[in-house]
Amino acid sequence: MSLLPPYASTNSTHCFIRPLLTRRVLIRNPSKMSWFQKSFSLKSQSRGSYLITSEITSNLPEIGDYKVGLLNLFIQHTSCALSLNENWDSDVRLDMTDAMNRIVIEDKKYEGIYRHDAEGSDDMPAHIKSSLIGASITIPITDGQLNLGTWQGIYYMEFRNSKHRRSVVATIQGEKTSSAS
Repeated sequence: MSLLPPYASTNSTHCFIRPLLTRRVLIRNPSKMSWFQKSFSLKSQSRGSYLITSEITSNLPEIGDYKVGLLNLFIQHTSCALSLNENWDSDVRLDMTDAMNRIVIEDKKYEGIYRHDAEGSDDMPAHIKSSLIGASITIPITDGQLNLGTWQGIYYMEFRNSKHRRSVVATIQGEKTSSAS
């Protein structure tokens, strides 16, 4: 009696082999599939975590043209990040900033914690934080709206002390509504 699941088998060396399970997606009208890309700047901010969901949606009215799809947001900088997190309690944003500052400390006294300090004591910690959080997020679009969870919002996390202008590239891929051209 085999202990393997019915879809599995073994090869000649008795290694467990699991076939790749695939799921088929039916595209009803491929001509409605569309790509769209746009760049825009975020409001300049100094160090902190900022809820920017409404800024994103106001810069991207094109979201409303899609029945189903994906929005990818990519921030074109190495000392800030984008994230999804709680949008209800503003203390979460303050706590996120505080936590990142505790996790990656700044070498304010230039004691040699980091080799890269030519752009200021906050620069290398900003690069590390950016790598930890990430430069992009992807959000599903359903019936012309971002399909975020009940308490989810889009965060722009700035890791430099002074204000910087940040550019975002937004890419939408999906099926347009029948009324969209």
